[in-house]
Amino acid sequence: MTLREVKIGDTVKVSKLTGEGPVKRRIMDMGITKGVEIFVRKVAPLGDPIEITVRGYELSVRKADAEMIEVI
Repeated sequence: MTLREVKIGDTVKVSKLTGEGPVKRRIMDMGITKGVEIFVRKVAPLGDPIEITVRGYELSVRKADAEMIEVI
């Protein structure tokens, strides 16, 4: 399952990051790494972006980036 499929109000744990090069590096620089918990706060009306809480701060990620984050 990817972060894009998680429902609002759910907390999940990152199991794997897919993607390559600068895109993966950018996701990791935002604090999204293997084992970190993510709380899904809101999803925009058209589904993009997704607002999450990670490591104590709020962050918005695009659907394309959310699909690269596998969660359990």
